[in-house]
Amino acid sequence: MSQKLEYPNLLLWGKWDFTQVKIEDIGLVGVIDVRPTMIPHSGGRHEHQKFSKAKVNVVERLVNQMMHFGKKNAKNTGRMGGKKQKALNIVKTSFELIHLKTGQNPIQVLVKAIEKSAPNEDTTRMSYGGVVYHISVDISPTRRMDIALRFISEGVREAAFGNMKSVEEVLSDELILAASGDSNSHAVKKKNEQERIAMASR
Repeated sequence: MSQKLEYPNLLLWGKWDFTQVKIEDIGLVGVIDVRPTMIPHSGGRHEHQKFSKAKVNVVERLVNQMMHFGKKNAKNTGRMGGKKQKALNIVKTSFELIHLKTGQNPIQVLVKAIEKSAPNEDTTRMSYGGVVYHISVDISPTRRMDIALRFISEGVREAAFGNMKSVEEVLSDELILAASGDSNSHAVKKKNEQERIAMASR
C-alpha cells in the first residue's frame, strides 16, 4: 500500500507564501509561474526548451532581469552573466522593504506590478508596394510578461544610476508604484506610451 507523501508549504526565503497570490489578468495566468519555491534559482534548466521560460518562477524571472553590470546606456553583453547571487540579494532586500512599506505579500505586489506594466498592443513594420508603414498588433502573453519585466528593470537601473538611494529601495518603490498603476512608475509610463503609439497606428 503506497503512502501519500505530504510536502510542507514552501515559503520564499522562508517568509513569503505563494499560495495566497492571485493572478487577475486572465491573459497572463499561463505565463506567470507562482509554484512554491524556497530559493528562486532553477540553474537554467529551462534554457534549451522552447517556451519553457513560462515555467520559471516569477521571482526568478525578475532576478534574471536584474542581473546587469550597471552601465546606464550599455546593452546586455556577456559581462552581465554570473552575478545571480547579488541579484538575488537585491530582490530579497527589496521584498523586505515592500512588506515594511505596504504590509502586503511582496510576491502579490510583483504579480500586480507585472499585470499593470504589461502592454496589450505594439506596432510592427509593414511594407506594401515599396511603402513602409506601421500597424498595430496584439502581443502574446509570453511577450507581454517579458516586456513588463524589462520595463521594470530598466526603470530601476535608470533611477538607481548616480542616485543616493540604493538599488533595493528603488526596486521596492518601482514595484509599489507599478502595482498601483501610478503614472510615476517608469514601467507604467512606458506601457502607456507604447499603447498610445499602437492606438494611433490602428
